Amino acid sequence: MKTFTKYLYVLVFWLTAIVVVAQPGTKRDKIEALRVSFISQKVNLTTQEAQLFWPLYNEYNDKLDLNRKTFRKQYGPNSDFSVKTDKDAEMYLNAEFTLKQKEFELYKEYYEKFKKSMPIKKVALLRKAEEDFKKELIKNIKGNSPE
Repeated sequence: MKTFTKYLYVLVFWLTAIVVVAQPGTKRDKIEALRVSFISQKVNLTTQEAQLFWPLYNEYNDKLDLNRKTFRKQYGPNSDFSVKTDKDAEMYLNAEFTLKQKEFELYKEYYEKFKKSMPIKKVALLRKAEEDFKKELIKNIKGNSPE
């Protein structure tokens, strides 16, 4: 039975992927739609849980994105920043540590909120589903890229 369920999840994921890719929109929108489908299936959210969870999750991701964009704007490849001195290197590393600390604090904050919207087992499944989605996305990208 577990094997059947596993194949069913994979089938539903790929059918969703095909439908999403065929629709107009940005790549980011398509990836987000796939993420929602993938996480909903892996975590097995009920309708009530989904109604509470997704606004929180989107808020959490928006805050993560804002922190990362702020960091990339100052230190990313398109910024004017370069590591020319030890002081520059230290400044960059401290900014990166600060970013990681903010991400961790944000996750702790939303972990508590997620626990209020769904059972703790599903919160744990969420972390695994996020990682599995990243792996699946990378595998899909590698499979579609010309070599």
